[in-house]
Amino acid sequence: MNIFYIPEVEKDAVQIELPLEESKHACKVMRMKEGDQLTIMDGKGSHFLAEIQEANPKKCIVKVLEHSFEEGSSKEVHIAIAPTKNMDRLEWFVEKSTELGIDEISLLISKNSERTKVKMERLEKIVIAASKQSQRRYLPRLNPPIKMQDFVTHYKYGAIAHCYNGNKMHLKNNFQSTNYPILIGPEGDFTEKEVSFALKSGYDPVTLGKTRLRTETAGLLCCILAKTILER
Repeated sequence: MNIFYIPEVEKDAVQIELPLEESKHACKVMRMKEGDQLTIMDGKGSHFLAEIQEANPKKCIVKVLEHSFEEGSSKEVHIAIAPTKNMDRLEWFVEKSTELGIDEISLLISKNSERTKVKMERLEKIVIAASKQSQRRYLPRLNPPIKMQDFVTHYKYGAIAHCYNGNKMHLKNNFQSTNYPILIGPEGDFTEKEVSFALKSGYDPVTLGKTRLRTETAGLLCCILAKTILER
């Protein structure tokens, strides 16, 4: 079933007009006609089974046949990751972590960051496309870049993965299901001062294994480990 995204839909809606971009996709790309059925998601738990009444690529009109709603989980996975120098790698992380079911992505700016600016609109489109493909009910929250110290000040407790020596626990033995963001640094890692700041603020130092991982790989591994723990 083809899935289309419209963020604001009344739960009791009987007729819906698809936005221009989604209308074009339905009628020009997918070549859907009157009578064809599709699913509309609002990214907030609702799915609408609908039938096309007017297959217009500029204004596709559908009739709602059925509405279903799914409550979100109180257990969440939140990865705070430094944008990679190569944007393709960050986009890959956003896409794959969305497919895996991540709940929140924050972008961290470290002193060692080689990229401090990102195109949020581009990342948001990737989140929507990946959510459609994986048939998610809820879109993950995507937060704009924030300085690492400001993030730690706002989120009082979590985990920080780093490559410096010291006592560290494995994330699989330490993950908490709520209010526990996992911090992943840039190429070159966080600075020692940043790590110390996080530890003094109450963050747990964690290891992700014996091998040194790329930023986006570390982020995805954390997502997989956390989701596995939550779904046990």
